[in-house]
Amino acid sequence: MTPQNLLDYCIAEMNHLNEGDIFVIRDLFKGYEWAKYPLALKITLGTLFLNYASNNSDIVKPLDKTKQGQQRYEKL
Repeated sequence: MTPQNLLDYCIAEMNHLNEGDIFVIRDLFKGYEWAKYPLALKITLGTLFLNYASNNSDIVKPLDKTKQGQQRYEKL
């Protein structure tokens, strides 16, 4: 899996969210799927998704970070 493949997956999975839903990236994956990806891949995905959110502010909005340092987003 490449970071771009995972970004495409996340974008597609957001279609299952309702307007106003707040989420972190890992919420878009099944637990066992998310756990198998290496940390470096997750960090790269986080950077790509934040960039996507910044460029698509009509679809998703970055919020604050969780206590664990994970970026939260709101589906618009």
